[in-house]
Amino acid sequence: MVKVKIWGSLKNFADGNDYISVSGSNFKQVLDDISLKYPGLKPQINRGVSLAINGKIYRESWFIPIDEDSEVVLMPYMQGG
Repeated sequence: MVKVKIWGSLKNFADGNDYISVSGSNFKQVLDDISLKYPGLKPQINRGVSLAINGKIYRESWFIPIDEDSEVVLMPYMQGG
């Protein structure tokens, strides 16, 4: 299982949890399992989210591996300008 920190307003859609545990060994599998276990997060995931994995932020990096001991944070897309 991968422990995922839920960041900011996304906690409201994860039953108020700061952390959740999900299955998956890459970016896409983790997001798929989050969507199954927390259907309230699915619309946000479909709009787009980022995952910070060990301090590096990824967007749509479907096959980036995630180990069970990785530090993972789910957050809305980060936009700069």
